Amino acid sequence: MSTIRIAGAPISWGVCEVPGWGHQMGPDRVLTEMAALGLEAMEFGPLGFLPEDAEGRKATLAKHNMSAVGGFFPVVLHDPGFDPLPSIATELDAYVAADAEVLVLAAETGLEGYDAPRPEMAEENWQTVADNLTRISEHAAARGITVVIHPHAGTMVETKADVDEVLTRTTIPFCLDTGHMWIGGTDPVAFAKDHGDRVGHVHFKDVRLDIAQRVRDGELSYYDAVTQGLYTPLGKGDVDVRAITTTLLSQGYTGWFVLEQDNVMREEPEADGGPRVDAKDSVEFLRAVAAEAAG
Repeated sequence: MSTIRIAGAPISWGVCEVPGWGHQMGPDRVLTEMAALGLEAMEFGPLGFLPEDAEGRKATLAKHNMSAVGGFFPVVLHDPGFDPLPSIATELDAYVAADAEVLVLAAETGLEGYDAPRPEMAEENWQTVADNLTRISEHAAARGITVVIHPHAGTMVETKADVDEVLTRTTIPFCLDTGHMWIGGTDPVAFAKDHGDRVGHVHFKDVRLDIAQRVRDGELSYYDAVTQGLYTPLGKGDVDVRAITTTLLSQGYTGWFVLEQDNVMREEPEADGGPRVDAKDSVEFLRAVAAEAAG
């Protein structure tokens, strides 16, 4: 069994790239609270959360004794008339400066937010996605960065059929996200067992499947579901996080387990409350599972 590596994500503190996504907590408080939980690494969060210049971002992390995992980067991948590489190449400058490891791509629709209807995908679009993923992966690898694709609600790689297209057409690793995969129709436990060799990164949140089913059925928007408690601390929802963890570790997974419990904050939380309470529960649960797995 491998030693587990646990990191934090700003979305657990309600920091999100979607306009109007609630109150946005500042980086000093978020990083301070992550460090207080014993987390030594984090994903960058959306553009603008940390300084966009490479040296500024590196300095902010160093101030909090935090190392960089990488980050979530939504970009259009399916449009033959759009080249995603220039914007990604610029972002990779900050990754290299901060010694980050993983670029987590999401295939955004080109529309705002995650609740707009998706464009239809033709063969040309899927081939464009595959070609772009290969180009981006090769470019990032030359700079020492691993690229993973993140199946995500409201993007062009969301459903099980979408996941199967990427599995078949590419060799790119996946970000196994327990919430978004389930919403899209992919069983994350089965994915870990059947495609563990394609898992390059993990986003962990536990899920209330009754609420997730309403998102899957189109009865509830993703945003509204999050505000209604779609995600819970690890071990307090309906996903078998323990099975996923032990399966991946037994297969030799050495990547990051990122605590990513999507949250919407209405206001700045009290000093002794807020998202850090759930994050603490998740850290303790995951460490206990890893200790059990190690025997």
